[in-house]
Amino acid sequence: QDQLQQKIICPGPVTCLTASPNGLYVLAGVAESIYLWEVSNGNLLAILNRHYQDLTCLCFTDDSSHFLSGAKDCLALVWNLYNVLQAEPSQIPDPRHVWSRHSLPITDLCCGFGGPLARAATASLDQTAKLWEISSGELLLSVLFDVGIMAVTLDLSEYHMFCGGMDGSIFQVDLCAWPVQRDRTFQTERENGKVFKGHRNQVTCLSVSTDGSLLLSGSHDETVRLWDIQSKQCLKTMNHKGPVTNAFIVLAPANMFNPDGKPSVPLPKFSRHLHGTESSDEPGAEGVTLRLGLHQQEPGQSYLEKAERMYSQMYSTREKNLVGDQEHLTIQVSELEEEVSNLRKINKDLFDFSTRIITKPAK
Repeated sequence: QDQLQQKIICPGPVTCLTASPNGLYVLAGVAESIYLWEVSNGNLLAILNRHYQDLTCLCFTDDSSHFLSGAKDCLALVWNLYNVLQAEPSQIPDPRHVWSRHSLPITDLCCGFGGPLARAATASLDQTAKLWEISSGELLLSVLFDVGIMAVTLDLSEYHMFCGGMDGSIFQVDLCAWPVQRDRTFQTERENGKVFKGHRNQVTCLSVSTDGSLLLSGSHDETVRLWDIQSKQCLKTMNHKGPVTNAFIVLAPANMFNPDGKPSVPLPKFSRHLHGTESSDEPGAEGVTLRLGLHQQEPGQSYLEKAERMYSQMYSTREKNLVGDQEHLTIQVSELEEEVSNLRKINKDLFDFSTRIITKPAK
C-alpha cells in the first residue's frame, strides 16, 4: 500500500482546504481562522481572523488574485491576495467585500471564470443559493428552495447553477431564464425537468465536466453518482464505505499514467507559527525567504503592485462602461439612424436614375 509523501501537522483540525490555481499558495480553515502558506518553502504568510465561527469553505478565483471564505457565522468574505500579502505583520488586512445576506451558516462556495470580474455562488442552510459579482460585490440572484442547500457549482459557460439539497435532491437553476428576477423561488412541482433524483441523503459536493454534459455528485448516502445533465439520468453509481465528503472532475495530467513519474521538488513542511523559523532548523535545510512586506521592497513596482494596478484599471474601466452605457447607446442609435437615412437617399437616387434610363425613348 502506497504511503503518504509527507504528513503535515497543522495548528488544529482543518475544516476546509484549497490551493491556488497557480500552485503557489495553500489556504486552510482552522476553527475561525484562515491560514495562508507558501508552497515553495512552507512559510506561514498570514493568519486571517475576520470570521466569528468555524470556517466551512474556501475557494480561489481562476487567476489566483482573490479568494473567498465562508463560515458558520453566515458571512462570505472576498479577499484580495495582494492586500493580504502586503499587509504589515501587526495589521489585519480587511476583506474586499463582506456578504451578509445569508441568515444561516454558509455551506459551500463556487467561483466562476473571469478573475476579479468573475461571479461567485454561495449556498446556505437558510434554503437559498445566491449569485454575486466579485468586482462590485453586488447580489445578482437569490434562489429560494424548500430544503437547505449543502453544495453549489456552476457549469463552464455559467448558463446553469447546480444546487445540492439536504434531502438528496439536486436542482438545476437556469441563469439566463427570462424574465430576469433577482429574487426567485424554485418550485419543485413546476420544475420536474430540472431536478436530479437518486441520492437518499444530503448532497455534499458537485462538479461539472468541462464540456458541460456530465454532473458528478457525492452524498452522505455513501455513493458518488455521475449524471447526464440533458436527460437527468444517472449513468454510473460508485459505492463507498462511508459518507462522501468531496469529489470533483479534473483533467488528468499527462504524467499521471507514467509509472516513473515523481514530483521533482519535494513538498516542505508547513510552518505552524506566523513568520516562524522552525522549518529552517533541520540540518541541511537551506533556502532564501523572500518577504513581500512594504518595508523591505526596493524602489520600483513589484509584480504584485503591477497586478493590483491592472485590476484597479479593469474595475474603473468597467464602472465607466456601466455609467456610460446609456449615453453610448443613445449616440450609437443616432449614428445608425443617420446611416439609414443616407442609405435611403442613395437607394432613391439609384431608383430615379434607373427609371430615367429605362423610360428614355429610343432615338
